[in-house]
Amino acid sequence: MSQNTYLNILKYGCYAALIIVFFVFKNLLFPFITSKQISFNILMEVLFIIWVAFIIKYPAYRPKKHYVWFGLCAFFFIMILSGFTGVDFNLSFWGDVERMLGTFHILHFLIFYFIIITVMRTKTDWKIFFIISTVFAVFVSLNAANPNNAHHYATIGNTAYVSGYLLMNMFFALMLFFREPNKVLRWIYILPLLLMLPGFKIANTSGAWVGLGASIVAITFLYGVLAKNRKIKIATLAIFILTTSFFTYTFIINRDNIITQNSEFVRRLVEEINVNKNTFQTRLVSWRAAIKDFPNHPFLGTGHGNYAITFDRHFSPTFYDHARGETYFDRAHNNVIDIASTTGGLGFLTYLFVLGALVYYLIKGLRTKKIGVNEFVIISALMTAYFVQNLAVFDSFVTYMAFMMTLGYVYWLVEVESEEFERPGDESLNNKEIYALVGVGLVLLTILYQCNVKPLKMLIATIDGQRAWASGQVVKTFEEYERALGFNTVLDRDSRTSMNRLLANGLGPLSKVSVEEAQKILDFNIEQAEINVDYNPGDSLNQMLLAQLYNVAAIHNRQDTDKFFFYSDQAIAAINASIAATPGRTPVYFQKAQIQINRNDKEGAIATLKEAAGLNPNYEPAFCHLGKTLHYFEQTEEAFEYIDKCLTVRDGRGASELAPSGFAKTVANHYIKKEDWQKVIYIYEALTRRLEKNNTENWINLAKLYARVGRIDEARETAEKVIELDPGNAGYAQEFINSLGQ
Repeated sequence: MSQNTYLNILKYGCYAALIIVFFVFKNLLFPFITSKQISFNILMEVLFIIWVAFIIKYPAYRPKKHYVWFGLCAFFFIMILSGFTGVDFNLSFWGDVERMLGTFHILHFLIFYFIIITVMRTKTDWKIFFIISTVFAVFVSLNAANPNNAHHYATIGNTAYVSGYLLMNMFFALMLFFREPNKVLRWIYILPLLLMLPGFKIANTSGAWVGLGASIVAITFLYGVLAKNRKIKIATLAIFILTTSFFTYTFIINRDNIITQNSEFVRRLVEEINVNKNTFQTRLVSWRAAIKDFPNHPFLGTGHGNYAITFDRHFSPTFYDHARGETYFDRAHNNVIDIASTTGGLGFLTYLFVLGALVYYLIKGLRTKKIGVNEFVIISALMTAYFVQNLAVFDSFVTYMAFMMTLGYVYWLVEVESEEFERPGDESLNNKEIYALVGVGLVLLTILYQCNVKPLKMLIATIDGQRAWASGQVVKTFEEYERALGFNTVLDRDSRTSMNRLLANGLGPLSKVSVEEAQKILDFNIEQAEINVDYNPGDSLNQMLLAQLYNVAAIHNRQDTDKFFFYSDQAIAAINASIAATPGRTPVYFQKAQIQINRNDKEGAIATLKEAAGLNPNYEPAFCHLGKTLHYFEQTEEAFEYIDKCLTVRDGRGASELAPSGFAKTVANHYIKKEDWQKVIYIYEALTRRLEKNNTENWINLAKLYARVGRIDEARETAEKVIELDPGNAGYAQEFINSLGQ
């Protein structure tokens, strides 16, 4: 093929990669992630075949030796090596479906980078590249800002990813602004920047807000140092000093000043830079875990992607003081800590080398006048924003792509922009070119099928299984899952997990099938759960899921003592392994106690729950579970000692843990006899808000309770809710409301 043909295929392939941000195929598991990454993988693998043939035939286009790509290759080499030395190679190299950030997938961004620095040779190429990216970012922003989009994650799937994507494209718009020679037309590029701000504001991610603030400080400082105009230099330095002084005063000395109250941007920053925020505190727990574990794996870490085992091993029960949900962190929510933890000191150093090399080329370009002051400042501010926002999150598909574009652009500015490339005279196919197309093509197409097409089939079949489950077709559900897992792909672990969770909570779903069919389904689930555990026996979550399935199988075989204890013993072994992997995680003890109750091990269950209750005195679910268990074993007096704590530790928030509703009402009757109205109110609030929302009688009782303790406004609002739920009670409720006025 001719030089121009190669260039056009590769160049337009890179442009086409940008549109993948809109891909969301609802027939796939985790569609916001898998739709994009698998499509990108396929595109890059096809382009890689063409790229190899191109640089073999036209050696003038081969990338020059460059510290950035040398650092990237070293970083990926360490990442791969850490997978072999880490705790779970499958997760390190192939990743999981929920994130798709395994080494295999991230390597495709390295391919993207090499293709970019090979074929993006002119100002027009880069102008088109950035225009396409910013225009697409505008559509993402408008989608995120759409009031009908309840989650505001547009087509990206996570507000943190949306924020990072928009933040980097804002700087792309600024680069276009300063690159435009026409001083009138350049103002067109401010429009996409302004259109991205609403989506950025609505996504409202802490790291991105702080990154934006840091980039503004960086801009004022750099212009103050580098501006040629003396007045601009003085003005920007003054702004930098005033800005840093203002932020110091606002964030450290007086967070409630008048400017904070009247400026939304400053108020947002103040809210986000708050060490007392629950999200910040939970991240501190995560970061401390990584620091504590680092000496165990100082050189290569636990293996890329294996942060979860570090977090679990050093999970602190104090986490529950700040959050009850989302307690499983598979990422450190800090890119630097995540890299250091999972790829060790070597991975961290190569990562810093890449960033240091980028700084080196920026300074080199500035000194040789290949990079102007404006571009130097904007790219530096972009990287500041990127780095700072990643101190509270981690890279995703969209930020990896934007990061590689930025690295490629700096390469072009310093190494390529002024060069001319002669067109070779002979553009016919040659032997080396043919060998490259055929040889590399066969290898890459095999990888494409095995690692992308087959996983696509598996993901589609998994969704078919979930649809069958939703329609109540139990047998068909597991037939579809069996079909999905029959493809035997590298990404099967999430399909197995999604199937296992269908049965983890009990036998109820299997009541629709025969005993024999139920046993067959259970055996298949257990077999698949065991495969997941085999990847990493220290995975607490997988061990707990396996224990739950063994327990369900034990209950299913309760009539056969030998089989019951066969499965139950394995359940105990698995749950003990789960606890050993994360001894500070309280809910795992609840699962163990349930298994012990099923074994009629009264003393064991109570001892397990008392151990759980001792982990954190502020975690009310532990007291609730212990109280319920003691009540079940008819130790009523001691039971209510713990139920008292359940209801008082966090002002009644534990009341909903007293499910089912029948038990909650039994507890309420106990406190009615004692005339402890506040605890009765806690229970009826739980009944009306969570346990039995549409039971009118509960609402009537709650209204009476509010009235009894003098909370008249709440009594009136609750009575009005009775009318809304059951108009037949309107007369009685209105009479009650009228009586409140008396």
